Amino acid sequence: MTPGQFVQETSSAGEWKRQGNRFTGRISKDSTAAPGAGPDDQGRWPVEPGRYRLIVSLACPWAHRSIIVRRLLGLEDAISLAVVDPVRDERGWRFTLDPDGRDPVLGIAFLAEAYQRSDPAYDGRVTVPAIVDTLTGEVVTNDYPQITLDLSTEWTEYHRPDAPRLIPEDRAEMDQLIDEIYRDVNNGVYRAGFATSQEAYEAAYDALFARLDALEERLGDRDYLLGDTLREVDIRLFTTLVRFDAVYHGHFKCNRQKLTEFPNLWAYARRLYRLPNFGETVDFDQIKRHYYVTHHNINPTGIIPKGPDPAVWVTP
Repeated sequence: MTPGQFVQETSSAGEWKRQGNRFTGRISKDSTAAPGAGPDDQGRWPVEPGRYRLIVSLACPWAHRSIIVRRLLGLEDAISLAVVDPVRDERGWRFTLDPDGRDPVLGIAFLAEAYQRSDPAYDGRVTVPAIVDTLTGEVVTNDYPQITLDLSTEWTEYHRPDAPRLIPEDRAEMDQLIDEIYRDVNNGVYRAGFATSQEAYEAAYDALFARLDALEERLGDRDYLLGDTLREVDIRLFTTLVRFDAVYHGHFKCNRQKLTEFPNLWAYARRLYRLPNFGETVDFDQIKRHYYVTHHNINPTGIIPKGPDPAVWVTP
């Protein structure tokens, strides 16, 4: 069997199993920690505007969620943002936007430096998004599913007055959808793309398109997944859909059909793309450069495809 892209996360049966999140601290309005202090006994850090830095890659769908939510809620002044280079090498995510190649706030060249400062024994993949405490230089969390939920629930004092309510009072239906979409779609494209056996690939492929078929049907009579209101689950689906034809269809062999060939999903994705803070946060160049240049086992030539044309996202 050919080695997978991430050997430590590939099973003997060729299935790709995503690593867990190493840092799971919570920035909470209920924290008992004093301002300027580290986490309390329950691992909760205090809500302090200006203290934390959100580290993202514009290529990464998990990080893209946090970019959109932060902007929708108006938290730009409360939580600063750092963008890493889309091309990740064996040293991990790099800060390259400043002339000296270091993040101007944290003073580090690689996100891995903050990981090592927080846990010198850590030897897993360094992932984004991550929230880093600017006072200590330590990683508070890289728990991407929880980061966006906490932005909605713990930072309410600093939300813009007209911020959307992304989490409904009754979360049961949304949480079930989130779980299904994560398993079969958000993570499903990776399970297909990083599989190293035919059986593992086909299982992920079949689950992916079965879920997309169900979502296509669900969107036949509504604008958003839960009706007529934008919710967190829509953001989570969007960041996968916007990468589908550019990356997952070809690079990850998710090629039963393109997103543009699902009438309801394609209309839904374009509707979201046109909303403030959605399309303007999409960078197709960085998305393609990351996937096609970084995954050497899948694309050894490093050739980046020219298409598809991003203009299709703004056509009527």
